[in-house]
Amino acid sequence: MIYVVEDDDNIRELVVYTLRNTGFDAEGFSCGADFWKAVQNGAPSLVLLDIMLPGEDGLSILRKLRRSAATAELPVMMLTAKGAEYDKVLGLDAGADDYMPKPFGIMELVARVRSLLRRVPHDEPKGEHRVGELFVSLPRHVVNVGAEEVSLTLKEFDLLVYLLNNEGKALSRDRILSAVWGYDFDGETRTVDVHIRALRVKLGACQKFIQTVRGVGYRMETSLWKRR
Repeated sequence: MIYVVEDDDNIRELVVYTLRNTGFDAEGFSCGADFWKAVQNGAPSLVLLDIMLPGEDGLSILRKLRRSAATAELPVMMLTAKGAEYDKVLGLDAGADDYMPKPFGIMELVARVRSLLRRVPHDEPKGEHRVGELFVSLPRHVVNVGAEEVSLTLKEFDLLVYLLNNEGKALSRDRILSAVWGYDFDGETRTVDVHIRALRVKLGACQKFIQTVRGVGYRMETSLWKRR
């Protein structure tokens, strides 16, 4: 998961949209307060952080991240309208891993995100998931239940991977819809229910991993089976 902390709505939405459409999970926040609330539920894989923010500025956020043992090694790229060398030095001295002044090319940003994540492979999403009889390989785009390969549509596969990457979390239909289909998708949340139903049928005995959270949405719960 990549967190984008940027108070300009147009820039934030463009960056989040592009990241999601190039294979990343991404969430956007307009201020430090909302970002910190999300971090309490678990640190992301990378943070794209603007300096000029309402309330707490980006450099203050960065320094706090570096002081915490839980986020001291978290990759952070500064995104800012400030292009002066002095401001760049301030960001890097505060612990930023990379720095990109605005305006920037969106695909260059994606390339630098990939490069930064390659430097910290322990923070990258796992290429394979194996829980009980369920096996999922992202590089090969393969799903097996026991010895049988399961044929999934692209969206069913993306949905399964998203649930696995967020194992144990209660995910709302809106959040799933935004992450898997994109924030500008015109469909309804019922789309999620339809795909969950189809996914459960195809997973057979492993459908028990996908639990319905009443009043919220769904949760991938594999912890009990991991112990077996």
